[in-house]
Amino acid sequence: MLLQKYFKVFFCLLAVLCLNAGISHAQSLLLKPDRVFDGEKMLATGTVVVVEDGKVAYVGPESGAKVGKNTKTMTLPGQTLLPGLIEGHSHVLLHPYNEVSWNDQVLKESIAERVARATVHLQKSLEAGITTMRDLGSEGAGYADVGLRTALEKGVIQGPTLLVAGPAIVATGSYGPKGFHDGVTLPLGAETADGHDDLIKVVRDQIGKGADLIKVYADYRWGLNKTAAPTFTLGELKLIVEVAESSGRQVVAHALTKEGMRRAILAGVKTIEHGDDLDEEIAKLMKEHGVALCPTLGAVEAIASYGGWKKGMDTDTDRIEKKKASMTLALTSGIDILFGGDVGVFSHGNNVYELELMNEYGMSSLACLQSATSLNAKVFGIDDKVGKIDKGLVADLVVVEGDPSKNISDLRKVKLVVQGGKVVVEK
Repeated sequence: MLLQKYFKVFFCLLAVLCLNAGISHAQSLLLKPDRVFDGEKMLATGTVVVVEDGKVAYVGPESGAKVGKNTKTMTLPGQTLLPGLIEGHSHVLLHPYNEVSWNDQVLKESIAERVARATVHLQKSLEAGITTMRDLGSEGAGYADVGLRTALEKGVIQGPTLLVAGPAIVATGSYGPKGFHDGVTLPLGAETADGHDDLIKVVRDQIGKGADLIKVYADYRWGLNKTAAPTFTLGELKLIVEVAESSGRQVVAHALTKEGMRRAILAGVKTIEHGDDLDEEIAKLMKEHGVALCPTLGAVEAIASYGGWKKGMDTDTDRIEKKKASMTLALTSGIDILFGGDVGVFSHGNNVYELELMNEYGMSSLACLQSATSLNAKVFGIDDKVGKIDKGLVADLVVVEGDPSKNISDLRKVKLVVQGGKVVVEK
């Protein structure tokens, strides 16, 4: 009898705990900022946003908002609410090269150390307002990025939702680490594949091991005198795209040279990463084929600074001049320009650095915001979930002090990050 009484009390307590957990999970938010950027435009003054069950439930005047008794109201004076930022080109398993060279990270840091670092990197990016991140290559860490994505999904660690490429695909002989005698066998920073059967097998294997997308190096620094030159033939690139697309996956291409870009565009890749040698012919081809450019300005300026270049004091390096010219051409040609700085080359959490450079190189603050939200979501095929503040979409949101549509650097003043309807960062 006494045992039955104890069981009854236990189950009553369990029921209360479950009920409280359910209330906590279902708690709604009423967010009342000074201004709202919905991913495309600034909304009317007085706009509020209601979040329920992890999604946006309402966007509009406060008079039309329906909230329950458990709703948490957050008044945000002087602040702007916008969709969570979408980082388009990152390497969560890398850290700045002025700390440790790329070669030494690949050859000397254990996978355990690199994953430990990556968990910190992910948290820093989340705190910077990045709620979704496209990670374009594990750089010698195999499928550790897939494991990190799984850990995020299970709630083991915190960070942006990841879209991962696993190891990028490179042509034999093209990628590093290099410079050792031919008797030394080294782990590479990517996976080699060549020819019809091998390419099909490697792409399918990467898909099977969990890659969300396929990244290929359409060119690399393996030309004469270590200049960038195409790696794969047009036929090989078309085959990679054909196999990937049959599984519903996109292919993105590292491409700096005109010929590397041309082959990648004609093969059907979704985005060109870097695009240093963009010219009118290639820009027109990108426009015709609906291919977007991810210029990665931050990485180039960061690498120049590691070599001693001082911004605002020294003459721009040749590559920085190329970047400025390619951005000017991209803007005038009307091709889609994505936010993605190659973060990892420079410090995680400093993601907004790329948007500041995009703005400095001629892109309006509003266009930069669109790039980091609705445009990236559309190009990456996730606009049915994120990228805008709209009823029914996932409540990935960021609140910053100031007005980034007028001063892009206000994105650095993060006050609140909401991911999947839950407040994950509050400052």
